[in-house]
Amino acid sequence: MRRLAPVVSGMLALLAAAPAAAGELHVFAAASLSEALEELAATWRRQTGTEVLLNLGASSTLARQIEEGAPADLFLSADEAKMGALARAGLILPGTRRSVLSNTLVVVVPAAGALAIASPRDLAAPRVRAIALAEPRTVPAGIYAKRYLETAGLWDAVAARVVPTENVRAALAAVAAGNADAGIVYKTDAVNSRAVRVAYEVPADAGPRISYPFAVVRGTRQTRAARSFLAFLDSPAGRAVFARRGFLLLPPAPARR
Repeated sequence: MRRLAPVVSGMLALLAAAPAAAGELHVFAAASLSEALEELAATWRRQTGTEVLLNLGASSTLARQIEEGAPADLFLSADEAKMGALARAGLILPGTRRSVLSNTLVVVVPAAGALAIASPRDLAAPRVRAIALAEPRTVPAGIYAKRYLETAGLWDAVAARVVPTENVRAALAAVAAGNADAGIVYKTDAVNSRAVRVAYEVPADAGPRISYPFAVVRGTRQTRAARSFLAFLDSPAGRAVFARRGFLLLPPAPARR
């Protein structure tokens, strides 16, 4: 894999290591949730007066920050593995974990370019010299993309062209800037950019199972407020916002450990 210097850093820097003030919630969330959460946080602030401070980035980075003691009240992950690791470490409040959303992978190319991707195998063509992915070893979007390419029998053919980036938004930005000929990102990220176009959408039955689990962090000092905001995100009103932003909704299920 070739490595590209990060196109964008985490959308917010790590919050200062001090407990949240009254009337504030620190929410650590996957970068792909950005626009939906900004809308929902604004609604929550109007309804309750509680300020929601978003720390957006790769789920792997956010999970590591929580492990190191960063003051998170809620963790909204883009995959089950990162949430599971925190749960096994005793860092998730028991009974609050719930899987809320899913997503779809797409292949994107620069909007102004003429590159055509009619099938995944086109990614192995000589004209595709660089493929941007979120870091495929640690970041959920990249892990999902690598898993898909492996299932399609293409990973070995394209691995040398892969440009790992900090998170899914950085992969999208690499394609938008022309630093990669193509990229594999979430559909919800692609539809928010005018600088790229979707060249190929991975069919749901061909792609990996994508799941976004949400949970309250065990060390929160705002347990009641954190539980309330989590319930709001998983409410019909919250789910409607996610659906409008292109996310797939998982059936409501009882919270688990």
